[in-house]
Amino acid sequence: MGRAFEFRKERKFKRWAKMAVQFTRLGKEIAIAVKEGGPHPENNARLRTAIQNAKAVNMPKDRVDAAIKRASEKDAKGYEEYVYEGYGPGGVPILIETATDNTNRTVANIRSYFSKAGGTLGKTGSLDFIFQRKSVFRFIPGDNLNLEELELELIDGGLEELYVEADEDENDVAVIQTSFEDFGNMQKLLEEKGIEVKSAKLERIALTTTDVPEDAAADVLKLIDRIEEDDDVQAVYHNMA
Repeated sequence: MGRAFEFRKERKFKRWAKMAVQFTRLGKEIAIAVKEGGPHPENNARLRTAIQNAKAVNMPKDRVDAAIKRASEKDAKGYEEYVYEGYGPGGVPILIETATDNTNRTVANIRSYFSKAGGTLGKTGSLDFIFQRKSVFRFIPGDNLNLEELELELIDGGLEELYVEADEDENDVAVIQTSFEDFGNMQKLLEEKGIEVKSAKLERIALTTTDVPEDAAADVLKLIDRIEEDDDVQAVYHNMA
């Protein structure tokens, strides 16, 4: 009984911690979107997308509104977006997207994580041949929705792939993938079709994979966990098989 309670407690704590990280990252995305295109989502596609993604992870509306309000203020903190690339244990390529108000702090931290794990931080663009940016949309497929018919209808929006995967709660989630350039086209088409998107993101898809021994794989995952804990980090990608 005691072990089961502790397990549930630990699981709940991890879920809260994960949610807090998601809220922080989305708050930055909202701030960047407001700075770029203003505080009105109807006229700002990036902000509309950020709000959509916030809803998907149950970020409270008052927190979303507060983030928009803070970013609209004259002396609001600004964030710059940077991408860092390197190789972790076993030579596994790792790409990191950040949003920071202090680039010196961020690059020093990222370099430190790689160094302590026995990896190396590379030059910008050094992993362009491994990762490709793609537009990825996820939504819950309803019982009345025919995915085969939808696939044909979405070709005009630049559809490359449509498949179903399971989320962390083992629920079916439909995934749409298009090119980086077709993000706006697909977003508009899905809105016109009344499909409620769970999340809409620009992701880095690995074109090749790297096989590593089990012990090295464990070290890579530890490094990724450490990087993801950094407040300046928005997303981490790798190509480990």
